[in-house]
Amino acid sequence: MYLDLSNNLLLGELPYCLSRFKTLSVLSLADNYLYGEIPRSIGSLSQIELLNLRNNNLSGKVPSSLKRCTKLSIIDLRGNRFTGTIPKWLGTHLTSLIVLILRSNEFKRSIPWQICHLNRIQILDFSENYLSGNIPPCFSNFTALVESKNSDATTSFGYKGDNGIWIVDITYVANAFVQWKGQDHECGTNLRLQKTIDLSSNSLFGKIPEQVGSLAGLHSLNLSRNTLAGKIMEGIGQMEMLESLDLSANMLSGEIPRSLAHLNFLSVLNLSSNNLCGKIPISTQLQGFNASAYSGNPELCWLPLPKKCLGEETTA
Repeated sequence: MYLDLSNNLLLGELPYCLSRFKTLSVLSLADNYLYGEIPRSIGSLSQIELLNLRNNNLSGKVPSSLKRCTKLSIIDLRGNRFTGTIPKWLGTHLTSLIVLILRSNEFKRSIPWQICHLNRIQILDFSENYLSGNIPPCFSNFTALVESKNSDATTSFGYKGDNGIWIVDITYVANAFVQWKGQDHECGTNLRLQKTIDLSSNSLFGKIPEQVGSLAGLHSLNLSRNTLAGKIMEGIGQMEMLESLDLSANMLSGEIPRSLAHLNFLSVLNLSSNNLCGKIPISTQLQGFNASAYSGNPELCWLPLPKKCLGEETTA
């Protein structure tokens, strides 16, 4: 049922014989020294729910045979050398996905709009790749991220069988490393409570779609280090559960939406290195952040920045 060989010193390629494990539910080979491509035979694992190959030296394209593994709820391919485009079939065939982490690979071109079919997705991490193009406006289809209530999605996998003599009762708890408030954070039993989108460190351009503002259940949004332009969406105040927002190192312009002051749970904010202008909205929360959260915007004024707005004076 479970094969977890993570955190070892394993070398070599993934064996084709994995396809013999017809009842395999969990395959975790993370944090080893494996190389080569994922064999096409992995598509024979029809019962697999978790695939964790993070932090190896695997390469090539993600095999299309994987789309036959329709029970997958967690895929973590972080920290490898996978190439090509993000497969469209991830959205059309693997609609049970809760966690999809492709961070730190070599994926190129645009994010396929078919990803928006993943209405159960809670953690979507495409950061540190070579992606370009626009952010798909259909992100509002992510039902689990639109709802502010906690999901009932499970990230543990249980098996209880009777072989005639022994009763086997095993539970495997999934884990993933998520960028949370600027740091790697390992999530285990609380993985289902995390709701995160991270598209940072790519070459995405265009505007941030207004539909992103409908993700009322999202806890963390990181779109930093891209070339996004235009204004910060007015509907950002609807993202009532947001705790961390990083839009730094883009080409965003215009004023900071006043609705940003309505995000009561916001504890991490970085809007630095953009082209934002005007007065920082007045609220105890927004003035409570360090000035570095707003630095690199020459036309931005008011506290906590030292720059006064035209015709106004800062108070002591």
